[in-house]
Amino acid sequence: MSDRFANQYLMANLAKEVSKVIRGKDEPLLIVMTALLAKGHVLIEDVPGVGKTTLAMALGRASGLEFRRAQFTPDVMASDITGFTIYNKEDGEFEYRSGLVMTNLLLADEINRTSPKTQSALLEAMEEKHVTVDGEVHTLPDPFMVIATQNSQGYVGTFPLPEAQLDRFMMKISMGYPTIAEETGIMLDRLSENPVDNVNNVITIDQMRDCIDDIGYINFADSLCKYVAELSAATRNHPAVALGASPRASVAIMQASRAFAYLLGRDYVTPEDIVRLLIPVYEHRIVLRHETRLGKKTVRSVLEDVVSSVTPPIKRS
Repeated sequence: MSDRFANQYLMANLAKEVSKVIRGKDEPLLIVMTALLAKGHVLIEDVPGVGKTTLAMALGRASGLEFRRAQFTPDVMASDITGFTIYNKEDGEFEYRSGLVMTNLLLADEINRTSPKTQSALLEAMEEKHVTVDGEVHTLPDPFMVIATQNSQGYVGTFPLPEAQLDRFMMKISMGYPTIAEETGIMLDRLSENPVDNVNNVITIDQMRDCIDDIGYINFADSLCKYVAELSAATRNHPAVALGASPRASVAIMQASRAFAYLLGRDYVTPEDIVRLLIPVYEHRIVLRHETRLGKKTVRSVLEDVVSSVTPPIKRS
């Protein structure tokens, strides 16, 4: 392994530190860290109380990134996200007051409970990596990542994200309920204090940037590009699908699989990496036909069909 990837151990330490708080959620943590390294954003959809917010807070503390939390409600305005200008009487000039996006790691809690206008302001910032306020462009910090959450139950008073906006998220995951042993451990951890308060910073922001830069050197073979394109095409041609994966999804899984391989200590991507990331990267981008939704077919079963229908490339020695 090249010296270029000497920083990989830092990410292992980061995962270990966050795992002190997030019990039994190694896979969701791995996915979130993958998105961070791949310069993507994650949407976590699950029931309340399973650790969505705790994961984001612990990652912010351990990674050395500036962390902010936005609790979305219907009265949160777009200017709260992007910032606004205000007239300074002393200087006689207008000044920019930064919004919540001016941070490295933004937790957008219950994103579907705010208005479409506010959602659009955030999603535009996620895509463009800057905000424009009164004609002036303000670049977001580097790195910049959004971890958005929404509850899978209780849709009254919510504004569901349309498909075009869901597509801005590199991956969508759920946390899932803990096992009895894990839930017992969670309660024991909180008998006397909040374990998040004991999370230590184990990586500097400059080291994080170096790790992100390393992803560009992870080998992604030409044959894998064709494999991903065939997988995406198979979703569009599936009889149960009304809207299949777009080229943006293909690029997303390419970048995500490079970061994923890096976290696993490799400098190359395998077809297995792509298959493992297929559900978090593709599931929220696929819309089933109405008659399909009335039956027992799910997006996951469609993706299983897709994987079985496309032959992966064989590594030649």
